[in-house]
Amino acid sequence: MKRLNTALCVPLGMLLCLSGCTFAPKYARPEAPIPTGWPSGPAYQQTPTPTDAPQAADLEWQQFFTDEKLHEAIAMALQNNRDLRIAALNVERARALYGIQRAELLPVVNATANASKQRIPADVMGFPEPLTIENYGANLGVAAWEIDFFGRIRSLKDEALESYLATEQARRSAQLLLVSAVAQAYLTVAADRENLQLAEATLKTQQSAYDLVKRRFDLGLVSELDLNRAQAQLDTARGDIARFQQQVAQDENALNLLVGAPLPDALLPTELNDVTPTQEISEGLSSEVLLRRPDVLQAENLLKAANADIGAARAAFFPRISLTAAIGTASSDLSGLFKNGAETWSYAPQIVMPIFDARTWSAHQAAKVQREIAVTQYEKAIQTAFREVADALAVRGTVGQQVAAQQSLVKAEAETYRLAVSRYQKGIDSYLSVLDAQRSLYAAQQGLVTLRLAKLANNMRLYAVLGGGWEIEQQPPSQQAMQ
Repeated sequence: MKRLNTALCVPLGMLLCLSGCTFAPKYARPEAPIPTGWPSGPAYQQTPTPTDAPQAADLEWQQFFTDEKLHEAIAMALQNNRDLRIAALNVERARALYGIQRAELLPVVNATANASKQRIPADVMGFPEPLTIENYGANLGVAAWEIDFFGRIRSLKDEALESYLATEQARRSAQLLLVSAVAQAYLTVAADRENLQLAEATLKTQQSAYDLVKRRFDLGLVSELDLNRAQAQLDTARGDIARFQQQVAQDENALNLLVGAPLPDALLPTELNDVTPTQEISEGLSSEVLLRRPDVLQAENLLKAANADIGAARAAFFPRISLTAAIGTASSDLSGLFKNGAETWSYAPQIVMPIFDARTWSAHQAAKVQREIAVTQYEKAIQTAFREVADALAVRGTVGQQVAAQQSLVKAEAETYRLAVSRYQKGIDSYLSVLDAQRSLYAAQQGLVTLRLAKLANNMRLYAVLGGGWEIEQQPPSQQAMQ
């Protein structure tokens, strides 16, 4: 029995050692089709970044977002958001599929036991008496195990690994986008609540103005036209309140969907001033940081998977070698099944040499084209990432100046409105000048809220598009660790 085990194990070991080659092309990362530096010009130079500002990749989201209420909202979203949960489950599924493909390299060992008993009547097979035949057996063996001489299974295993890693990068990208989306929705709630407060204050002002015009109309000091104009402004303010009440409710619904559960009122901001500004970040000196973004890494993993598919397609042109082998015992008596001399063994290697199969050429061509598609998608991912960062930098370089100009405009419009009211009360101007001044002031105040929202939201977007915080989080398993 020992000699038989040795006779079978030695050739099996040699076959395992020989089955380590692969025909997959050597992978080389394509050059990034973007400039090495960030864009320059007037739009990018208005607001210089502090020299000591950290880069986005060096900050966890807890460090970047300094508002404690926003912290709690993001933490709830990371725990409850269904889209992120689906992304995590997709990772688990991809890991299991990789495990299945990796197991194809190993033989499937099965233990079998069989028993049969047969009665043959007399004179059927030349025996004068009835014959009873009994067989008992127990075997341990492998069936049709493909020995991966030319790397077909190994290439498929590498493809499954890269697909799994791409899914993990997709999960990390989804998590980063979720953090950014929650922060954006949180700011939107704050901005629309501030707009609602502005509309309510405007309604009070319009009510006071209407009451004043009504008294003057009752005294015959103004025409019915002024009264109707005051009434129109009052009704407009009422409509704005209803519109912003609706908008705030919809904003809260959107935020609750991202969080995955109703957010307590105590965590909601009342206005933009209630939100603590984010940490200042630097974009760095080189655009090479984009190569480490999760979505770019996902595209690169898919490119590596397509590269491995070429190896599997090439291996299809070469022979496939498989082995069926077994060792065990056999006896005509159940009690003698494990006695000395009952050992059995067998092995049956098989080689299949492809002679003509037009499908293999088409499959090889399809694999090569798929790799070119993956290269193009990888390059497009880098270009899209560069554009997103460039847009955010352009906003950061100009939005501060826009906010300052809008603040000055609000101040001027407020003074204009005060003077217009004063002149109207003294009978110097008509109510039309008050109406125009009030409209301009209201529009300027709303514009200031919009610009302040854009400034805060852009800082958060810049953090996301630079891949902020992903290096700090737990890294996905490396390719070497998963081999």
